[in-house]
Amino acid sequence: MLLPLSLLLLTITHVSCWRPWPNTTTNLTSTDLQFGSSKKFEGSSNFVDLRYHMGPVMTTNITVHIIWYGKWVPTQKRIIREFINSISHDSAPHPSVSGWWKTVQLYTDQTGSNISRSVTLGSEKSDRFYSHGKTLTRLSVQSVIKSFITAKTKPLPINPKNGIYLLLTSADVYVQDFCQQVCGFHYFTFPSIVGYTLPYAWVGNSEKFCPGVCAYPFSVPDYIPGLKPMKAPNGDVGVEGMISVIAHEIAELASNPLVNAWYAGPDPIAPVEIADLCEGIYGTGGGGSYTGQMLEGRDGATFNINGIRRRFLVQWVWNHVVNYCTGPNALDQ
Repeated sequence: MLLPLSLLLLTITHVSCWRPWPNTTTNLTSTDLQFGSSKKFEGSSNFVDLRYHMGPVMTTNITVHIIWYGKWVPTQKRIIREFINSISHDSAPHPSVSGWWKTVQLYTDQTGSNISRSVTLGSEKSDRFYSHGKTLTRLSVQSVIKSFITAKTKPLPINPKNGIYLLLTSADVYVQDFCQQVCGFHYFTFPSIVGYTLPYAWVGNSEKFCPGVCAYPFSVPDYIPGLKPMKAPNGDVGVEGMISVIAHEIAELASNPLVNAWYAGPDPIAPVEIADLCEGIYGTGGGGSYTGQMLEGRDGATFNINGIRRRFLVQWVWNHVVNYCTGPNALDQ
């Protein structure tokens, strides 16, 4: 049973911890060498050259269509649905999910139109029988999406301009590069595979494969003995980790849906985007391996923003107006 948010907010304290970044000294790209650890530093204004490359951003009402791939329990779905529904819900207590989205809204297209404040849940489809198996490649992720936009019964609507197609895989599904390089990714579908160019994202539940990497700080890596995990606010470590990754990918899809709008670095094939620049930062002072100041509720759970009825821990995003990472739980807000 969830306690009323007003009760939980009475005794909030600030907590912080250090993020155990995996060793990434091998196989570095030119972008990695250019930005290094500075891209994870709250105040790295002198190192970041985020530019607008004249492509579209999502300026009209954004609709998120979810594909639940694998086996999901109802409570897991409710946590994720509430986070997405909270993006446009202005009445949540401060600091709020909608307050976090306000930074994303600062980004504009070449006409000066801002990213839409409206993000809503659209259609949902379930694939409980693993139609493409339990191991997916990046290209087979697109094939899964195709199967649901071309389904004979209630296909997902086709919406290239303001639709986001979110493929979520359960804890027993492995996707190419999961844990080693990514906890999620976004791109656009290829017409040769799907028939349409649609912005999409994949995010996986890391509970089985790598919770210490993709669900930190609610789980910690085995190679750091003595480090205690934080208490998850909604009681599901794998899904709690997914929430921040989902936020990351939705923010980047809204600001760079066709990989030709807002990004830093010289490489459009592997761009450094508005959430990449703040990866691992959840509060004031964050940078490098330090997560920054977060909040702790009366129940001992760690979070940094409030949704409609739940609390979440979501990374900050880059604010190009002030040239550093910002979030609604900043101590100067």
